[in-house]
Parts: sequence; structure tokens; C-alpha cells
Amino acid sequence: MESRRVTKTLEDQWMVEHQVREIYDFFYSIPPNSHLELQRDKHFDYLTRGLRKLGPSFSVLDANRPWLCYWILHSIALLGESIDAKLENDAIDFLSRCQDKDGGYGGGPGQMPHLATTYAAVNSLITLGCPKALSSINREKLYAFLLRMKDTSGGFRMHDDGEVDVRACYTAISVASILKIVDDELINGVGNYILSCQTYEGGIAGEPGSEAHGGYTFCGLAAMILINETNRLDLPRLIDWVVFRQGVEGGFQGRTNKLVDGCYSFWQGVVAFLIQRLKSIVHEQLGLSNELSTESADDSSESELSDEEEHLEGTSSHVQKTCPLRQEGQENASDPTKIADTGYDFVNRRIAMRPVFDSFYLQQYVLLCSQIDGGFRDKPGKGRDHYHTCYCLSGLSIAQYSWTNEADAPPLPKDVFGPYSQNLLEQIHPLYNVVLDRYYEARRFFSCL
Repeated sequence: MESRRVTKTLEDQWMVEHQVREIYDFFYSIPPNSHLELQRDKHFDYLTRGLRKLGPSFSVLDANRPWLCYWILHSIALLGESIDAKLENDAIDFLSRCQDKDGGYGGGPGQMPHLATTYAAVNSLITLGCPKALSSINREKLYAFLLRMKDTSGGFRMHDDGEVDVRACYTAISVASILKIVDDELINGVGNYILSCQTYEGGIAGEPGSEAHGGYTFCGLAAMILINETNRLDLPRLIDWVVFRQGVEGGFQGRTNKLVDGCYSFWQGVVAFLIQRLKSIVHEQLGLSNELSTESADDSSESELSDEEEHLEGTSSHVQKTCPLRQEGQENASDPTKIADTGYDFVNRRIAMRPVFDSFYLQQYVLLCSQIDGGFRDKPGKGRDHYHTCYCLSGLSIAQYSWTNEADAPPLPKDVFGPYSQNLLEQIHPLYNVVLDRYYEARRFFSCL
């Protein structure tokens, strides 16, 4: 019998599994009262130092400076911390100088406007949250910039004469939605373009014909939710794809046969979280009834699966049991709604099913394998950076809030790995990846304009 060929990819996978197993074995060998804590003070110190000054090696990211602002500011907000008045004013002043006279934000002062850095700049200013930050955004010219980036394919270009991809679709629609400037002209054809990027695997690629990828899958799904066209996607197949991306380490991989990476704790974890809130559409695509049990969530573990739940569970060996819920009334994500408030309506829906991923195991990976002394990393053996710190914390928040006690107002997370008071992060809006309280503040501000 021919022996199995050992590839470099397989060797790398074995190495990562070995490193992760050693970390887990050590953790579970120490006394049970030795809690694993989120190193809040060290993370905050690392982040604020980065906001004040970065070393010469960061010059390669000169065209991504609004992203550095976003990664750092969002991470600080997730920790429930804030920066001093001088840093806040400096950040607003810098981002204002990145704003192009004809709309949109460039990667730095004087650089051409780009959809990716526009998204980062807008999210940064919303995260800062003060009237000075929010009023600095020229919404009229930004809308004109978004319209200029609109492509005949229905998608968007990242910049003048730039590439058309799902990332551009998401960043354009996300910015327009959160600033309340989205309209029919902007969303026209976007659904058709994103639909053409869903692959045979179920995930979404960056462009038609490419491989399904975690980041693009989030961008595509979130954009489809914001334009109320999610029912056009093959959601059961998307569920299958995303749940199989969680590996034996507990974290997620970004693509099939790739290594685990801490940043996909958000990119893939949030896709699974969004699926929880799209239960009614998933059931519709599976030909299931939307009648819901009134049995409480706390009793669900003791009850047998209903026929619907068995059917839904059967769509993937990794999909967990759905939770019996209260009656949702007539609300359906596919019903026409006011587009400008889709993000608000969506985040206020009940969580309609248990997590379709192991949220506790994901938290374990992030805290044990990605967390180091100040900052987060991709995986054991890698160094920390602001990008992974942002998306590891975002993924940790998603995992913590993926299963809540609906009886509480606001809902409180039920499964937090480690000490609750120390490890619990702020909740994010899953469609925009900004802290939920800052989203509500921005919504109130822009609703009054």
C-alpha cells in the first residue's frame, strides 16, 4: 500500500497542533483556582503606546494609517477603556487631514481616497464618539465618493481605477449604512455581485471564480444583510463551510486546509454569529416551519430535539442544536424595511439559535494561544501586532455574547471563559465591528442631521 505523502502544509499543521497541545496540557495541569485572566492593563499599555508613537518599521504601513487608528482605538474601546483628551484631539485632527476634499479618506494626509481606509477612518471616529469626531465627517462629499466608486458590475471599486471586489462592496455599504446615507442607487446591483462570489464550498470569495475566504465571507454576508438580500444566498451551505473552519485547536482557519489564525476568531466567528440571527431565513431555505417553541432557553438542554431541530442539525455534523425560543412575531429578515435602519433592526433581533460553533473553545484559544504580555498574535510562535490584537479581541467579544440570557435586559453573556468580571469585553455591533454603545451614539447623532 502506498504510504501517505507528507506535505509542507501537513508538517506545519502538526507543528501548530503540537504547540497548542503543550499550552493546553500545561494550563489544565495547574490548580483549578488558577484563573486565566485577560491582561487588561498590559493590553491597554501596549495599545496607548502605539497610538502615541510607532517605530520606524511601521513606515511600510504608511498607506494604512487610519487602519492603525481603528485597530488601536477599537481595541481600547473593547476593553472598556478610553484615551485622554490630547490623544483624542490628535486622532481627530489626523483623520481630518486624511479626508479628501472631494470625499472619502486616504491612507494618510494627501493620499488618494480609498474605500478600505474610509471604512477604517469612519469607524475610528465613531469609536471616539464625541460630537467633534462625528461632525468632522463630510457625509455629503463622502456619499459622492461612494457613488464615484460604483462599478457597472453592481459592485464597487476600492479607489479610482482600482479593483472591484467583495471587500469594496462591504466597506462602501457599511460606511453608507452607519452614516445613514445609504440609498437605492448605492445598493443597486450589489446583491448580484456578491451572489456571483459565493463558491461551491458555501463561503464567499473576494471576486467571482476565487476561493472562499473568511474575511470576504464576512464582508459578503454583512453587506447582504445591510441591503436586505440575505435570502438570495445559499445559507445552509454557508453554515457548513464556516463551521468546518473551526479546527482542533479551537480557533478558526481562514480557508480550507490552512492553519489556525487568531484574527479569524472575528472574521469566521462573526459569520457564525450572524447566522444565529438569520434563523428564520435559514429555516425557510431548508423548507422548515418557523413556528417556535415557547420553552425557556434554560430548559433547552433537557428537552429532546424537535423535528425541525433534527433537520437543521443534520445539515452539518458540526452544527449544534437550535434553542427553543419565544415567538418572534411577524418579523422576518427578508421583509422590506427601511434600508437606513437595517443595522439597527438587525442587532435588536433575538438570538434565534445556539452558537453553530464552540464559543467556549474559541475563547480558550484566543486567551491561551493568542494572548501574550500586551497584545495578541496569530498563533504560538508569532509576534504580537495591532491588527491581531483588534480582531482577537473582537472575536473574543463575539464568542462571549454568542449565547446570552434573554431574560436579562440588556442580555448578559452566559459563557465567559475565565473570571467573568475580568474577562468580559464590551459588546460589538456584528455588522460594523464597532462597540455597540458607540454605534447607538452615532445613530442618534446622524439621525438628527
